[in-house]
Amino acid sequence: MRVYVPLTLPSLAEAHKAGELGSGPLLAYAVTPALREWYVSDDLEELEYAALGRAALASLRLLAAEPAAPRRRVVVAVDVPDGAVGPGSGAGPDDEGGDEAALGRVRVTVAVPLAKAASVHVDAGDAEADVAAGAQALAAADGGDDDAQALVDGVEDHELLWFATQEIPNLVGSGA
Repeated sequence: MRVYVPLTLPSLAEAHKAGELGSGPLLAYAVTPALREWYVSDDLEELEYAALGRAALASLRLLAAEPAAPRRRVVVAVDVPDGAVGPGSGAGPDDEGGDEAALGRVRVTVAVPLAKAASVHVDAGDAEADVAAGAQALAAADGGDDDAQALVDGVEDHELLWFATQEIPNLVGSGA
């Protein structure tokens, strides 16, 4: 199963140094039954793009909690065995319920070697100002502030760039 793991550049650097995304459980996003129902599509490519988008929003949340990190969202796509993926919060086999924020959220229960990653997705430098504004506005947006929500939504206007895993040293070494 392809999962999308939200990170920040510092956590990607840690994963690169350790050689693994983590020993588990890891928060990730994937094409789940609830995501399929919400997105209303049978096109796997579109559904995977939606899961990537959910992970990008989770990366924005990580950035909001990590003010010193470069203002770029990071998502690592990795294939893991189906049996290594469990529900996002541990509440049940499909615990997404009606919580839109939880759509597609899963937990990877095993160690994930970075060598198993398929690709890395990172914001371009020109997205930094919008990502910074979106990260700063998250709390207000969660509280129902429409202006703050517009800033958060504006981050989605920036497509994440695709990088091969061989490019991770350049991404973390240069702070790119």
